[in-house]
Parts: sequence; C-alpha cells; structure tokens
Amino acid sequence: MLSQQCYQKIDRELAKYPADQRQSAVMASLAHAQVELGWLSPETMQEIADYIGMPAIAVQEVATFYNMFNIKPVGKHKITVCTNLPCALSGGERAGQFLKDKLGIDYRDTTEDGQFTLMEGECMGACGDAPVMLVNNHRMCSFMSDAKIDALVEELKK
Repeated sequence: MLSQQCYQKIDRELAKYPADQRQSAVMASLAHAQVELGWLSPETMQEIADYIGMPAIAVQEVATFYNMFNIKPVGKHKITVCTNLPCALSGGERAGQFLKDKLGIDYRDTTEDGQFTLMEGECMGACGDAPVMLVNNHRMCSFMSDAKIDALVEELKK
C-alpha cells in the first residue's frame, strides 16, 4: 500500500529512536503516510503498526486523537478554519461562513468534485493574525479577508 519512498521516510524517523522505542516514530510515520495517500484508512494504520511493531489499536488511538490526521477521505485541499474564541471574535466565524457559502458545503463536508474539504480547527497559535486558516495541515494563511479567501480558493483550483 505505501510506496518504497514512504518507507524510506519512515525508516529515517525510526532511526532517530532506540530499537526498543520504535513507537516514538508513530506520529511522523502517520504524517508521511497521509501525505502520500491523502488519508489514513484502517488498512494503512494496520500497515504502519505492523511495520513499527506496535499494536494497531495504539496507532489508531494516535490517529484519532490528533485532528491533523484524516481518518476518512478528504478533498484534495483541506481548509481548516480556526474557530477558537480569539479567532472567532476577530473574523474567524465570518471567514468560515464565507467559505461555506463559497464552496457550498458545511464543516466536515467535501465538495462534490472532491477538491475541497472544510474543517473547523482549534487554536493554531496565530491569534494576532486572525482570521487564520490552514491548508492541508502545512500552509498557514493569515488575515483572511473575503478577497484573500477568494484568491486562495482560485489558486487551489488550478
């Protein structure tokens, strides 16, 4: 299921820890798998568990605890809007509603074309930059006005 390149990345993570603490690389391993596959299916979590040598339920516990892991399929572009109180009071709720209207979906939904999934997120550590959004868990977007949201969506569509 996972490519050889993904296993090489996981091996680099495993090399950072003593042999009896391989489970310490589980978060990084899940992240590499998710980048490659887009989400973490039960089969993928089992594959990682087998490779690392830890119980599958322990891998699943990690994947379901942290909201950066997708345990069901998501769109090509997952946009997470910070709706924690400071962002909400500084335009986060408005930005989220603007995106819902623009994309025609609600939080935790994916557009019919599979391009966008919209999620609510907790504090992203950039309260002074509100409203804040995170694209595919890797790209932070700050001060998101309606015009900046329009530009972001158009950029991602390309």
